[in-house]
Amino acid sequence: MKGKTSFPPQEGAAPPSRCPDNSAFKQQRLPAWKPQLTIASVLSSFFLIGAFCLTVGVCLVLSANSVREIQIDYSDKCSDCSKLRENSSNWNKECHCSVNFTLKEDILGDVFMYYGLQNFYQNHRRYVISRSDAQLLGRNVNIQRSYCAPFSTYGNGTPMAPCGAIANSMFNDTIDLFYNRNSSVIQVPLLKTGNSWWTDKNVKFRNPESYNLSSAFAGTARPPYWQKPVYLLDEDDERNNGYVNDDFIIWMRVSAFATFRNLYRRVRRIQQFAEGLPAGNYTFRISYNFPVTSFKGRKHVILSTVVWSGGSNPFLGIAYLVSGTAAILTGFVITGIHLKLRKKKTYFQKQ
Repeated sequence: MKGKTSFPPQEGAAPPSRCPDNSAFKQQRLPAWKPQLTIASVLSSFFLIGAFCLTVGVCLVLSANSVREIQIDYSDKCSDCSKLRENSSNWNKECHCSVNFTLKEDILGDVFMYYGLQNFYQNHRRYVISRSDAQLLGRNVNIQRSYCAPFSTYGNGTPMAPCGAIANSMFNDTIDLFYNRNSSVIQVPLLKTGNSWWTDKNVKFRNPESYNLSSAFAGTARPPYWQKPVYLLDEDDERNNGYVNDDFIIWMRVSAFATFRNLYRRVRRIQQFAEGLPAGNYTFRISYNFPVTSFKGRKHVILSTVVWSGGSNPFLGIAYLVSGTAAILTGFVITGIHLKLRKKKTYFQKQ
């Protein structure tokens, strides 16, 4: 090769050694733990892991079964409103319905209200990316360069705030709970703030900086399926408006499954509801706005308590039970194989 010259080895010179240095690291003499797998250690591991998983699984299943929950499907009970919402031209017409139910026993402790949707696929890729995180941080961005299309701007160029398919399809039913006590009707106090994750409320979502929200969103328009602009989502609490509205933040965290539930409200524990919800007759009064007939969906409202392991979901407990059972069965199989082979070894040794 050009530019390179080779020099022959001088007579009497030893060739360069290709052996690694005589160090503990390169000669692999470092102290190390080399486990010797014996039948006792293997079987102990399987049985201990199995016992641990079974114990945790039983605790999780018992905890999940102790959750008090009532779920009501109001899709058919509000059929008149559902038919009204089938025609998109009726978007500005109000429709209300009521659903009665009875609690046979008290629901003690913190009570959470969820809305549930069935057959609503939020996990479609085009739907998941149809948002502008920079816009949701309150920045002045060109949303035409985002993935919000076709829900980015109107025909006249006015940008939508917020943009994207996720925001446009936000759940907008209004659900109130009433307690029918004797001849009086008492509205159950519900908390609409403090329901979203702290990181979402304080890090991922922020309003544009301005002296008031209406001026901050000047020059923008609401999404097509919304009934009011983003700065009027909560007319009772100015701090719960704009992009930091709890209902909006919770909806923007999309679900991986077609059937899901989102936290809607929490029962405020005051007066006769200080201990929870007393037994008796109740009524859900619903302002029906979210259509589900077009995609053959269903809508539910759920009242539930929570425990140390979460809500009423036994999946994790069942997974632990299955894993523990599999580990213990494997341990018994290995024990049987070991005893069988040991008998054969003893027999041949005697021969």
